[in-house]
Amino acid sequence: MKLRTLASVCALVIAGGLTACSSSGSSGASAGGRTTVDVWLMRDSISGKFQKEFVAGFESAHPDIDVKVQIQEWDGIGEKVTAALASNDAPDVIETGNTQVARFAQSGGLLDLSDRVGELGGRDWLRGLAEPGAYDGKQYGIPYYAANRVVIYRTDLFRKAGIDPAAIKTRDQWIAATKKLNSAGTQGIYLPGQMWYALAGFIWDEGGDLASRSGDSWRGTLDTPEALAGMDFYQRLQALGRGPRDSDEAEPPQAEVMAKGQVAQIISTPGGAGAVIENNPELEGRLGFFPIPGKTAAKPGSVFIGGSDLVIPVASGKHEAAYTFIRELTGEVWQRKLAVAMSYVPNKTTLADAVASDPGTSAMAAGAAVGRATPNTPGWAAVEAKNPIKDYMTAVLTGADTRTEAVKASEAITTAMKSGS
Repeated sequence: MKLRTLASVCALVIAGGLTACSSSGSSGASAGGRTTVDVWLMRDSISGKFQKEFVAGFESAHPDIDVKVQIQEWDGIGEKVTAALASNDAPDVIETGNTQVARFAQSGGLLDLSDRVGELGGRDWLRGLAEPGAYDGKQYGIPYYAANRVVIYRTDLFRKAGIDPAAIKTRDQWIAATKKLNSAGTQGIYLPGQMWYALAGFIWDEGGDLASRSGDSWRGTLDTPEALAGMDFYQRLQALGRGPRDSDEAEPPQAEVMAKGQVAQIISTPGGAGAVIENNPELEGRLGFFPIPGKTAAKPGSVFIGGSDLVIPVASGKHEAAYTFIRELTGEVWQRKLAVAMSYVPNKTTLADAVASDPGTSAMAAGAAVGRATPNTPGWAAVEAKNPIKDYMTAVLTGADTRTEAVKASEAITTAMKSGS
């Protein structure tokens, strides 16, 4: 999964006047009374072993439905889905990045599943999957799985500095612990200057956002007092880490940086720990995890949730069978199995106990419960393509006036969203 760099599937707006219809569409029964459901799932969203187990279990429980799964690559998937939705031969279920559902839904190419939310237990869905799966008040994407960032830390360096990671519940405690790590002769944290997803979490904790909607238009909001407060905290934390100010976590790969030296903390998905150990096997057994601390001890810090939703194309002639597939895969039984098999966060807050025995995934689940997604507008993809947020962060961290740069970045976000809608 490209949280997995946290990149979602890039979906483009489709052409042709497809219109939404209710979820009571054609059953699409084939000869002999059986229906074959064609499903597109993304590379790494499930293992071959899990796929085999699920399909066998599903077909046993639903002997009138056959399942044909095709694994798709992330590169170029937007164009491929676009073409499929515009054709008369679309798959029946498609996995798509959670933040990109709006771009498909805007065209009318996705089935409105709003009337199914109650049956699917939607009140317990993770906000960061459910909200971006909706568009204009209708639910098109059904939450599938999630992943998000946590703090990966060196247990030996924390022990040497006399720090109990379980006691770090607030941002202020996190800052104090990081300073103490620095005083103990280590590098308290490695935090590059352009980790904008982390900044987004700090902004959300302050009550702000990257952009907001007013009527039918969106505008960038990095210049609000709340967003400025989030940037202030990022600046304070980054100053303790001696990371580069003009690059993100991929340049250089932060796992390699942690593996080479005495870096005590990084912000990453738990999978980053495996990359650290791969680069330095001596760190096996020396890495731990805790949720990104919140502004207060009442709850963890907000995090960007990456992951996927499942959608049904309007062009599918098998709406009921497709819905049955989604209902099973996103239901409690298979969500618990998927979470354990793939180390993902289940789609509901009520299922977090499924990963309680996995330190990294349980830390993710704690953050996911209060996680968010990027602004839910089809134009947001254009923002990420140009990414004025990164330029803003570098400018501030290298001494420019924060408010002046925030105004410029907000204007750039507004312009990008208009061009991408």
